[in-house]
Amino acid sequence: MDSEQFWKKSYDEGLADLDPASWETNYVDAIRPTFERLSQKAAFSFMGIEVTFEALDLYSNRFAHMLIDKGSEKGDVVGINLPNIPEYLIAWLGALKAGCVVSGVSPLLSESEMAHQLVDSKARCLVTLDAVFANRLVNIVDRLTDLKVVVVASVGGFLPIHKRLLGQFLGKIPKGKVIPLEGKTVFNFAETIKSQNFSDASPSVSLTPNDLAYIQHTGGTTGPPKGAMLSHRNMMADLLIVQRWLNWEKGQGIALSGFPFFHIAGLFINKNCIYLGWTQVLVPDPRNTDYICKQIEKYRPYAMINVPSLYQLLINNPKFKTLDHSQLDACISAASPFPVESQKALEDIVGQGKLIEAYGMTETAPLTTANPFRGKKKLGSIGLPLLNTDIKLCDTSTGEPVPIGEPGEICVKGPQVMVGYFNKPEETQKAIDSEGYMHTGDVAVFDEEGYLRIVDRTKDMIIVSGFKVFSKKVEEILSEHPAIDMIATIGRENPERPGSELVAAYVTLTPAHKGKGNEETLKIDIQKFAREKLAPYEVPKTIEIRDELPLTAVGKIDKKVLKREDGSAVPIGNH
Repeated sequence: MDSEQFWKKSYDEGLADLDPASWETNYVDAIRPTFERLSQKAAFSFMGIEVTFEALDLYSNRFAHMLIDKGSEKGDVVGINLPNIPEYLIAWLGALKAGCVVSGVSPLLSESEMAHQLVDSKARCLVTLDAVFANRLVNIVDRLTDLKVVVVASVGGFLPIHKRLLGQFLGKIPKGKVIPLEGKTVFNFAETIKSQNFSDASPSVSLTPNDLAYIQHTGGTTGPPKGAMLSHRNMMADLLIVQRWLNWEKGQGIALSGFPFFHIAGLFINKNCIYLGWTQVLVPDPRNTDYICKQIEKYRPYAMINVPSLYQLLINNPKFKTLDHSQLDACISAASPFPVESQKALEDIVGQGKLIEAYGMTETAPLTTANPFRGKKKLGSIGLPLLNTDIKLCDTSTGEPVPIGEPGEICVKGPQVMVGYFNKPEETQKAIDSEGYMHTGDVAVFDEEGYLRIVDRTKDMIIVSGFKVFSKKVEEILSEHPAIDMIATIGRENPERPGSELVAAYVTLTPAHKGKGNEETLKIDIQKFAREKLAPYEVPKTIEIRDELPLTAVGKIDKKVLKREDGSAVPIGNH
């Protein structure tokens, strides 16, 4: 297949596929040298508190022994239902050391969503917040027949007691009453890791590359969330491939990321930092850009990794523009589209050539493409297929490969592709074809140099009178309008033409245009702008101006919420 991988001519000099033998190990064994060599270095910083690799090792060992002592066996699932606080890192690492499988559970899930995920994964242990325990878990616990152990943490568990009490008094730290649960063992997280009840030694659990490390649930864009099974081989392969691609070296970096740990991107950054011996700056609330700016000022990170919407929030914070970004070597963006104008604005602040747009998904552990680290970067492109990774673009109707320059579904083959969906063999068969290619549901175009540009998700493609409208194209072009800050387009059923759709746009305004002038006049101006730039069938028939757009827990615009609405927007003018 090498002869067909024409994108390799665009790789940074010296890059070549890695020896697959390098990831024939497990993550727990792979990180032992870090803890031996860098025991006194800070593994992470959290709201002014630094915790060393030695302490992280000790705490995670105790957590692992708690799981083992309470009956957890190799392969049992541990759900972690926490924001980005130290307890997440400890539980995650402790679960892996015990041979268990980690499943991230967003604290923002509703009761029914939380119950679905825990039942679907057959979680034996759940690590959660006291506030979630009191407000949600007690209402669904009867449905969780597999659950045997619950470990309860507090957001301020690692803060000095006076700060914790003050935060709770002021309502900045949520809290909830913890009560016994019939048939379950309930532990206090702090007591579990800081007492002598459980052994300090590393557990003697034998792991192989084939053993599962994660069951991470997808976002459910095409139905109920499914649990993607990722092995230690999957996670080690993507880790080593990306580190080689970005020239990341052991012991030398500091990283800051707003991605939540319950999301695969957050887990990916975390596992890289632990393996490399880098200090992580934890961001418990990614929308608090003032806090992030203070951390950047203090730590001057080597790498920042965020979703585009967080970068856009930072761009709009005046403090961010005044910071010293000279030590920043890479500013990585992934998980959703990043308007080119915003990319340019970010590079004007952090430095030209530092932004690296990448692409991946839960099912691929996660990264499969990225712009080169040192070579040519194309703003608006998700870059080149990574090392040891093959990509083909297939026609969404026929399944046949498409020519260069034509849109097709991204299909990925490589060592990072998941084992399959947990307890869903039919869904696995639909996603991974007989040749081992993962069908992503994203539509892209290859250019002559091998760079990929996403044009849509197959489920977001809008069909207008038989014409395919790629929502990402419409969004990118309209985002150039000076009044538009964020934009999302969806297809709305055309009542006059059954089976056809109309393009509907939802926008928020830039600070300079909020509250200025007549909104109807502004909508007409945006539509006029669209007519000048787009084909007639691509022009939005409705434009709705909002104070904010719905976001997922990761910070992506949540089109599912927009699609669920009643579609009562009125077309602009006469069409």
